[in-house]
Amino acid sequence: MSSNILHVSGLIPTNPDLKESPATAPESASAPTASAPAADEKNPFLVALGERVKALRARRGMTRKAVSLAAGVSERHLANLEYGEGNASILVLQQVAHALHCTLAELIGDVTTSTPEWLLIRELLDGRDDAALRRVRIAIGELLGTGGGNVGINPRVALVGLRGAGKSTLGAMLAEDLGFPFVELSREIEKFAGCSVSEIQALYGMNAYRRYERRALEEAIQIYPEVVIATPGGLVSDPATFNELLSHCTTVWLQADPEDHMKRVMAQGDLRPMAASRQAMEDLKGILAGRAAFYSKAQYKLDTSAQPLAQSFQALRQTVRDALQLPG
Repeated sequence: MSSNILHVSGLIPTNPDLKESPATAPESASAPTASAPAADEKNPFLVALGERVKALRARRGMTRKAVSLAAGVSERHLANLEYGEGNASILVLQQVAHALHCTLAELIGDVTTSTPEWLLIRELLDGRDDAALRRVRIAIGELLGTGGGNVGINPRVALVGLRGAGKSTLGAMLAEDLGFPFVELSREIEKFAGCSVSEIQALYGMNAYRRYERRALEEAIQIYPEVVIATPGGLVSDPATFNELLSHCTTVWLQADPEDHMKRVMAQGDLRPMAASRQAMEDLKGILAGRAAFYSKAQYKLDTSAQPLAQSFQALRQTVRDALQLPG
């Protein structure tokens, strides 16, 4: 993106830590209106917009630098947007939304106002607690034939959680114990694409990667009536794929402390993507915070930091065997 486009975007830096002089505002805009916030106050809409950008970025597991590169917007301008200190043009927001693999409506927080039916449905759901919303989601899935919640015993077992939680290690052990095939979905994605996950994302972008991910999951579900699946950490970022998983699998969220996540990934000899950042731990904690609400939709939860590997496996084994009503 050219510097002229960035200039007209209206993302005017005001954070003194950003080491750049702010642009001079037009004289006509210097006097605040009666409804405008005071000069030393942030606009509530821009603050909320920035929080949504940060939350979406964390959910996707992307650093600020990665989003800025994908959106064609400088990292400084993106920082101002996240801090609620700049008024981005609609074109810049559209580019950021594309980089975050979401709609512009989702970015600005108004996804449920497009039709009268959306408005009526939103009114019915407004104020309901999470348990009630889950029941509605499952009922809608059953009504539309798309699923949305696992009902009854399902011998497809899917492990979800951030990288380094133990999905591959514990998943392979569980599959051997149950006598089920073991599918590591990242490897299946690579088979479909004919290249590594990092190459898929670098060459074709995150949208293409998500399509391969959905295809790999659908094929695993179709082929295997009994299976243990280790899922990529970011699978929960795509609602359609996550609905597919919840509908057809017994799901277990493997949790771990951020420090354990980092140590385990580094022990595998792979420092990407988070360990390459100077703020690696902060990035990791942000991703965990952004995805925790989605991981928690799994039927079962196991903290792999609470005990050594052998004990974690025994706890997972017992949880799954009880869920599938298999002898222990």
